Amino acid sequence: MEEVLNYFEKIPTLHRSIILVGGITFFWILEGNLPLFNFNYKKWKHAIPNFFFTITTIIINFALAFLLLNTADWVALNQFGLLYIFDNIPIYISVFIGILMLDLIGAYLPHFLEHKIKPLWMIHLVHHTDHKVDITTGNRHHPLESIIRFTFTLFGAFIIGANIGIVMLYQSLSVLSTQFTHANISLPKKIDYYLSFIIVSPDMHKIHHHYKLPYTDSNYGNVFSIWDRLFGTYKRFDRDKLVYGVDVFYNEEKNGKIYELLKQPFQKYRKPSEVEN
Repeated sequence: MEEVLNYFEKIPTLHRSIILVGGITFFWILEGNLPLFNFNYKKWKHAIPNFFFTITTIIINFALAFLLLNTADWVALNQFGLLYIFDNIPIYISVFIGILMLDLIGAYLPHFLEHKIKPLWMIHLVHHTDHKVDITTGNRHHPLESIIRFTFTLFGAFIIGANIGIVMLYQSLSVLSTQFTHANISLPKKIDYYLSFIIVSPDMHKIHHHYKLPYTDSNYGNVFSIWDRLFGTYKRFDRDKLVYGVDVFYNEEKNGKIYELLKQPFQKYRKPSEVEN
């Protein structure tokens, strides 16, 4: 485990890029051979705005990385945080707790709040207004949301006392999990269901992308499914009946344009009765 942490403490940018690009490539190919839905769309055209937001997310995370590095170094140097409450914890337990808590504070919590606080929801809408959820949807986040998510990750690392190795390990797992859960792939329903007792499975997360409440406000988990089950936000739904998008912003043409998506957080929120058809 120490060797794993040492690797992630100094993980080269190239290796992180391989995880991101390699995962997208792998699931892109898999979608063509094992699709959940046979979308009638031009895949590359659909991917353009999503790749744009992937790039903005990378830029923001890269620009703010020094804050995360300095925070992780400070908590390790001063032995500050939840992981230092108990002495002599085996390293594998410490790493597991660190990853689990980062998943709660850095992913589940901001995601939950984004659905409960109106200004945050308007920012998060960009992720939900994709009508063809596939591998490219995973990193479709407005730049403001990228900053919000980074802030919670930073806070999580500080409170937990996670060193940079744990943080980078979790972020790598997060990238792979996001790709897995958003990819337009069809796993056998029983396998998907059993997976959902441990990790967020594709069907479990795609319920979160259903266009109507209460399913939109459920299954907030990122890597582990424990938080949704523990806090009562877990729901099941027949995946064959899924309809992607958001009922109050259902103009698919606008939701596929970068300019419209950038200004989406600043638009007026409409009631379902006011929706454009």
